[in-house]
Amino acid sequence: METHFLRIGGEDTIRRLVDRFYDLMDEDPDYYCIRKMHARDLTEARNKLFMFLSGWTGGPQLYMEKFGHPRLRQRHMPFAIGESERDQWMACMQRAMDEVGVDEKLREELTAAFWKTADFMRNREE
Repeated sequence: METHFLRIGGEDTIRRLVDRFYDLMDEDPDYYCIRKMHARDLTEARNKLFMFLSGWTGGPQLYMEKFGHPRLRQRHMPFAIGESERDQWMACMQRAMDEVGVDEKLREELTAAFWKTADFMRNREE
């Protein structure tokens, strides 16, 4: 079975997805709440998400090679993440996948997987 990494189009598409995700976050006030959790310069965030998604989708484990285990929940603890932040992140990622042209079936599969991960990041009640 082909990995999500291969099905999405590999490194080039993952990079375009990450760039579109952060461009949207930077441009659209609907994502202001999650944008303000990031540094002014999004270069490091873009690179880390690219490396993480590469491995998470079944491609090269770039993030693990450079930083070790992602420990996502632990790394996100300094940020107050509730349902609204989760939902903004998901909306931004879904829009980025749509705009980058991720195949509908794959987009559905990734959305389900992203949803589980994004929900797991919640660390505060509404």
